[in-house]
Amino acid sequence: AGKSSFIQTLFRMAEPTGQIYIDNVDIFQLGLYDLRRRISIIPQDPVLFTGTVRYNLDPFGDYSDIEIWKALEEVQLKSFVEKNMSNSLKSLVSESGSNLSVGQKQLICLARAILKKSKILVIDEATANVDNATDEFIQNSIREKFKHCTVLTIAHRLRTVVDNDRIMVMNAGELVEFDSPYSLLENPTSYLTDLVRQTGAAEFDHLRGLAKLAYLRTSVDQQTKQYVDNKNIQSEHFDNSNGEETEQLLKSDHLVV
Repeated sequence: AGKSSFIQTLFRMAEPTGQIYIDNVDIFQLGLYDLRRRISIIPQDPVLFTGTVRYNLDPFGDYSDIEIWKALEEVQLKSFVEKNMSNSLKSLVSESGSNLSVGQKQLICLARAILKKSKILVIDEATANVDNATDEFIQNSIREKFKHCTVLTIAHRLRTVVDNDRIMVMNAGELVEFDSPYSLLENPTSYLTDLVRQTGAAEFDHLRGLAKLAYLRTSVDQQTKQYVDNKNIQSEHFDNSNGEETEQLLKSDHLVV
C-alpha cells in the first residue's frame, strides 16, 4: 500500500520528487540530524543497542537519572529494572535486547520517546507482536503522554486506530481517503467501511461505536477550547448589602461541561 515508504520518506531514508512540510518548513531544507532528532519512532521491531539501560534510553547523554527513572516509571518498567537488573541503569542490554521480552523492548522505545518530548511520534506496527494487555497499555500511554502531539500510527489492529482524529487510507501507493474514522464508516462506499465489514457484523458495529465516541469527544473538546479561547465569560455580581450592582469580567482557563 505504500505505508512503509511513507515513513521512510518522512525520515528522509528515501528522497522523493515532491515536498513535505512540517509547520511550513520544507523538511528537505533541514539537516538529517536536526530532522531525525525531532521525530520519535516506535517501530515494529524495537531497536536496542548493545550497552547499558541508560545508553538505550539516552544515547546522547541529554537527560538526568531523575528524568530517566521518571520515564521508566511512566511505562511501568521502573520496578523491573530495580528488581531484576542488578546494576540498575548501568545494567547491560544484550545484543538486540535478547535479555528482554518483546513487550519490554517496546516499552523502552516508548520511554525513549517520552524522554525526547518530540512533537511528532511515528508508531510503525509497534504492537503487532505483543500481547493484548501490553498493546492496551502502550496505546493508553500514547494517548495520555502525546495528546498534544502529532501521532502517526501504522497498525494491523483496527481497534488501535479507529479512535484517532483522522485515518489515512492508502491503496497501491496512493492516498485514497483521509477523514475521521467515524465519517468514513458512515460512508457505505468508503475503503475503510469495506475493510471493517470484513471483520464481521458484530465487530463492525463495535468499531463504529468506538469511532463515534471518539468523534463526539473530539468535537466537544474543540468547541470547548474555542469557547474558552475566544469568549470572555461575563458575570454580574449583586451586592445585597447596599443593592449596588457590580460587573466582573472573568477569563476562564478551562470550562467544565
